[in-house]
Amino acid sequence: MSSNIGIIISREVRERVVKKSFIITTLLTPLIMVLLWAAPVLIMEFSTPSDKNMAVIDESGIIFPELVKNADDMSYLTLSHTDMPLDSALHDDRYDAVLFINSDVVSNPQNVMLYTHESGSMEVEGLLNRVISKTVEDRRLEKYNIDNLSEILDEISVNTSIRTLRITDDGSEKDVSSMTSFMLGLGMTFILYMFLLIYGQMVMTSIIEEKNNRVLELVVSSVKPLQLMLGKIIGVGLVAVIQIVLWCALMCLVSAFLMPIIMPAGMSEEIALMNSGSLDMATSAFDPDILKAVALFSSVGYLLKLFMYLTLFLIGGFLFYAAIFAAIGSSVDNVQDASQLQTFAIMPILVALVFGLSVGNDPNTTIALWLSMIPFTSPMVMLSRIPFDIPSWQIWVSLVILYVSFVGMTWIAAKIYRVGIFMYGKKPNIKDLIRWARYK
Repeated sequence: MSSNIGIIISREVRERVVKKSFIITTLLTPLIMVLLWAAPVLIMEFSTPSDKNMAVIDESGIIFPELVKNADDMSYLTLSHTDMPLDSALHDDRYDAVLFINSDVVSNPQNVMLYTHESGSMEVEGLLNRVISKTVEDRRLEKYNIDNLSEILDEISVNTSIRTLRITDDGSEKDVSSMTSFMLGLGMTFILYMFLLIYGQMVMTSIIEEKNNRVLELVVSSVKPLQLMLGKIIGVGLVAVIQIVLWCALMCLVSAFLMPIIMPAGMSEEIALMNSGSLDMATSAFDPDILKAVALFSSVGYLLKLFMYLTLFLIGGFLFYAAIFAAIGSSVDNVQDASQLQTFAIMPILVALVFGLSVGNDPNTTIALWLSMIPFTSPMVMLSRIPFDIPSWQIWVSLVILYVSFVGMTWIAAKIYRVGIFMYGKKPNIKDLIRWARYK
């Protein structure tokens, strides 16, 4: 039996791994993920905005001087005050944009108009909004005739940054970031969702094609239906595992060698201080959440831990759902007929995805715990919770339940499979599948 299954597994793996599409997607996906993460940092580091000329028609006489003072904040913004009419300024090729400020801007700041010959710029609009708002606020405060009112408000203004520390089992303190954990869980959940759908449907379509070509009738003459089904499921599953392992290796190489290169200056030193517990977040030059995220992604050990859990839940979740897809594929003659039945496999995956995203807001609730134990939802829900450092026993109990459930689901699917592969010309319904599963 083992030799027959091994032959089928070997065929399924060779047929898919040697394809150019598999090699290209395996190599490009980690690179794309790194580029998406690094793009904002690289843009901030290397972007060189072009110089622009802006005409400012300030009927109030109070905004233009403040814009000139703050021009250094946006090096590409060159301000020019002019008394020419607005229509003339709009048609003057010397100016890339025209800012018109009404005389009653203090009482009616909503009528400020910016005219531009190009697409709008968020940076330019943001600078103008900040300067105009601050100037109008200062003028309004002056009406209260309180000395140094602006300085008083600045002194009492508070911007709180909460530092979250988790007390570990050994009593030590560990910096954690809920946002970083949520994003990591989100990423792993989507990866698993993609693999379950793509590779699960791959099992189903492969069975349908071989059934239409009458290949299955020849194969089952020397291989038992259960062996054939297990061989296909395990073979396709190994392809998914190979891809995940390659991604893990590539991501670890990126973390070890590329991350230190693309980090902004000074970030690696602050990460070292944060890991040692001696970094003062109040004096840090970087956002705390960004610093913690980079620290995690630059830790090879942490990445290996995440990929280990991802692989374990991928194997268990795929085996569980692939058995359902295999049963569906064996019971129909074409992909069109399978579209209705595969809803019973796709819907639980979609529900698990939704729950996986929602439990990230609070991974410690009772509903989150139970959803991470139910095999239909546990792979994605548990992956969304793992980055929050939940107790290890919950993870391993979830895995045990998932793998035991796979055995039960395979037993049911095998009964449907052994009947379905010999059925032609009839589109089965749910009652038919239940009846097939009851056959002894």
